[in-house]
Amino acid sequence: MENRKEIERRLRAARFAKSVPRPALAPPDTGAEVAFAGRSNAGKSSALNALTGQKGLARTSKTPGRTQHLVFFELDGGARLVDLPGYGFARVPEHVRRDWGRAMEDYLQGRDSLRGLILLMDVRHPLTDFDTRMLEYCAHRGLPVHILLTKADKLKRGAAQNALLGVRREVADQPGVSAQLFSATRLTGLDEARGVIARWLGW
Repeated sequence: MENRKEIERRLRAARFAKSVPRPALAPPDTGAEVAFAGRSNAGKSSALNALTGQKGLARTSKTPGRTQHLVFFELDGGARLVDLPGYGFARVPEHVRRDWGRAMEDYLQGRDSLRGLILLMDVRHPLTDFDTRMLEYCAHRGLPVHILLTKADKLKRGAAQNALLGVRREVADQPGVSAQLFSATRLTGLDEARGVIARWLGW
């Protein structure tokens, strides 16, 4: 793996490529990509911005369900980051949520270049039914998952550590699943998360 500064430089080069409603319209299925998934308002866009060091790369909103398409960001060397639609509660019509679910399932099932999934959970509400289903789906596909327990700054250090230990116990029997604390506000866990992404992208 390349050193921390080089990984940071590569991620800072991320740029918007394409936003599509379904995988059939996605960029060519070549190279390597890492996808970001999570319950609506878990902090996906904020995490993407923090990890790439770009405040405005991914659109953030206090309204759950803002990301309604699969959003692709290009990196150098044919690599990509992918922001998937938030699942769970979202202030959108039911038929739109169904379309999101189908698009995500088609993407996760059929994307050969997908190397791993960053699964974001609010540290105060981890392992919801939606999260568990996503973990089960990735296990069935044999896809590695790294959990970011976001908004760690909202809890005191001891409470955050307890939440992390609890999640790690829950996923201990699932190969290829890891977890860490993360805060986009305080940049907690930034290097650890970047290291996972770099490893999956073959850096």
